[in-house]
Amino acid sequence: MIDEPVSQPQRDPHGVIAAETYRRSRGLWRVLAFIALAIAIIVGLGRFAMPQGAAGDYVARLVIDGTIATDPGRLRTIEALAEDGAVKAVIIAINSPGGTTAGGEELYEALGQLRASKPTVAVIKELGASAAYMTAIATDHIFARRLSIVGSIGVLYQHVNAGKLLETIGVDLDKVASGPLKAEPDFDEPMEGAPRASIAALVDDSFQWFVDVVAERRGLTRGATLALADGRIVTGRVGMEAGLIDAIGGEAEAIAWLEAERDVPVDLEVKTVWPEPEQGFDLIGTFLNGQARSALGLPDGPITLDGLVSLWQVGSRS
Repeated sequence: MIDEPVSQPQRDPHGVIAAETYRRSRGLWRVLAFIALAIAIIVGLGRFAMPQGAAGDYVARLVIDGTIATDPGRLRTIEALAEDGAVKAVIIAINSPGGTTAGGEELYEALGQLRASKPTVAVIKELGASAAYMTAIATDHIFARRLSIVGSIGVLYQHVNAGKLLETIGVDLDKVASGPLKAEPDFDEPMEGAPRASIAALVDDSFQWFVDVVAERRGLTRGATLALADGRIVTGRVGMEAGLIDAIGGEAEAIAWLEAERDVPVDLEVKTVWPEPEQGFDLIGTFLNGQARSALGLPDGPITLDGLVSLWQVGSRS
């Protein structure tokens, strides 16, 4: 008798596909969970590894880099420095062409209050012009390199008249305003007449205040200050001869000055307190933000700067 072959049960192809899909899905989620756990561990270790605060006395370094604008976070940092007993002095490290007049005034006033309780010294690196120079004069002493760029005492308002362009492409602008100077000068018209006079008064008011604080802080006569306040930039060497800065040097010379003139121990740690070091998810967010900006073809830093400015601009025309 011949044995009949035992028939194997037929496998449901749909069930096989479903099982395989489930297996792969479960594997993917395991990988994603592992990656998430790894990121969490790295972030956690990073928070512990990065300095959370200075141990003992130290010298604080406040970095003013790039375009200056008002900044509540920076203001809070300066106020905290004044109240921190561990801070024995503050170095203002400057590398900036200036910025908004309000931003410069904010820094000038805040550093003036800080100066009342802590020795302060400014170190101008490559550039300390306009609102950045306004920042420097708020300190007790100013250092710059021999070939640093300083000065540009003045205020700027720029207007673009695109009227001919708009006329060429057939665009006609109209508006209803509550007064003759509301939203003037318009960008499809030249800046003249009453709008120009109004803007000139605005610029002059800010300029006169700038001249006054330079004369007061640098011990110059108003006439001598006005002679330097035509918007010119000068080297650190010329700036020292003119009385705009105090000495040639960098951070090492600033630390030596603090020791000699303010009895600040030379061996104290110098810690950057602004900008605050980014940590954990803040660092990841900044990285992702930078990648997004790059993908959109946008530059790093501020894109536009509106309003009244005290800013040195290469190749600009007033």
